[in-house]
Amino acid sequence: MWLEIWFYKLILLIEKLMKTNFLLFILLIFITTVAIVTDTRANTNTVSSTVLNNAPATANAPTVLNSNSDICKIGIGGSVQNNILGVATGYVITDEFCERVRTSRALYSYGMKVAAVSLLCQDHRVWTSMKNAGTPCPVNGLIGAEAASYWEEFPEKIPEGSPYRDDYLQVKKEETKEFSDANQIALFKAMFILTTGLLLF
Repeated sequence: MWLEIWFYKLILLIEKLMKTNFLLFILLIFITTVAIVTDTRANTNTVSSTVLNNAPATANAPTVLNSNSDICKIGIGGSVQNNILGVATGYVITDEFCERVRTSRALYSYGMKVAAVSLLCQDHRVWTSMKNAGTPCPVNGLIGAEAASYWEEFPEKIPEGSPYRDDYLQVKKEETKEFSDANQIALFKAMFILTTGLLLF
């Protein structure tokens, strides 16, 4: 009997444990699911914050060095980047006015002063300042008043950008128009005299 009571108590305990274990099992599954979901959310937040806080390396524009002061080059570089792709480029631009000044200095150092000034006069700013100073730029071996006459006669050869170019071209156009009007009148008179002379004879 003692064994039966003990066995009965054991079965009740097992049933109780099974009921309890089942509830514990369900509770354990629920807690595990919550823990996994929370952990996943935490990992997702961690990954998201890592992505947001750690930007990719930037695209750096290449350095274009110009260590020689006699080279009239300017280095320009630029870069663009987004979250996926970065592009960088660089190139060199030639400064034509710098080259003109350097060449002019070389000509001057060789004693070719008129050639040096003539080379500088290819720039409209220099040409205008020389004209304003009363010393017109040399051209085709002409200097001084002879050069001034040449520039007035051929204003289309004045560097573009100089205000004198437009003024001289306007004056030349008006002179050409007046000349053509005078030519037409002279031609009409000559034709009238010729026609009258032929009719009289």
